[in-house]
Amino acid sequence: MTTSALASDELVEMRGLRFHYRDWPSARPGARDLVLLHGFTGHARSWDAFAAAMTDRYRVLALDQRGHGESGWAPAGGYGAEEMVEDLRAFVAALGLNGFTLLGLSMGGNVAIHYAGARPRELAALVIVDIAPEIEPAGMGRIRSGVQSADVFASREAAFAAARAANDAPPEVHHRHRVVNNLMLTEDGRWTWRYDRALRSGTDRRRADPEAGWRACAAIAVPTLLIRGERSDILSPRVAQRMIDTIPGARLAVVEGSGHSVPLDAPDGFLAAARAFLQG
Repeated sequence: MTTSALASDELVEMRGLRFHYRDWPSARPGARDLVLLHGFTGHARSWDAFAAAMTDRYRVLALDQRGHGESGWAPAGGYGAEEMVEDLRAFVAALGLNGFTLLGLSMGGNVAIHYAGARPRELAALVIVDIAPEIEPAGMGRIRSGVQSADVFASREAAFAAARAANDAPPEVHHRHRVVNNLMLTEDGRWTWRYDRALRSGTDRRRADPEAGWRACAAIAVPTLLIRGERSDILSPRVAQRMIDTIPGARLAVVEGSGHSVPLDAPDGFLAAARAFLQG
């Protein structure tokens, strides 16, 4: 496998698909594991800066979920939340994880909710980032229109310009890193996003049942932090409060100046909020 800086890029075969993950070793002897799950249009490399910052305390594992990054694309009908929860279970088993912390953003946060709600013995703590069983319609509409817009570009720079036009909040260096590592060449020499085209159409992704999500929240039995972006159009303050009231003992952190993509929009604020909980 190739190695970049501290992290190694690894492959594991699970449930009939090839999965890619980044493995960041810790400088701390006997460090516990921190597993990171990206959002709907994200990938494992989008966690690079955060993962590197957390290696003083954790071994960090960032998984490319099915259909994303360098992981395999699923067959038709294979993108429901339950499939991704089963992928996570297989990943935990394959790596022999025990006493680990799980952090999930958006789609990855939904996977984390349902995984944690099953009360796995291996889970020690949970961080949910800007997601709940109920999603604000305006935010969902924005995401849907975004993934269905033009997705083939003449150059990497053109792709970055399109991403920047859609969201100019993130620090440019973080934004460029996320975009460049989410692109692949097409046969005609242009560039497109790495995640499965079936996900862009919106027809091959089954939505999780909100009531099942709330039941999973109520069943969570580990220390939990919910992080919300101050300007999020996905997680409203009302629903965030319901999450805190539903998950036993959960805490809420609001990151100023951020929309839904909290680790991207406000990386320093996100790191501070997560670190305060994870080192507590």
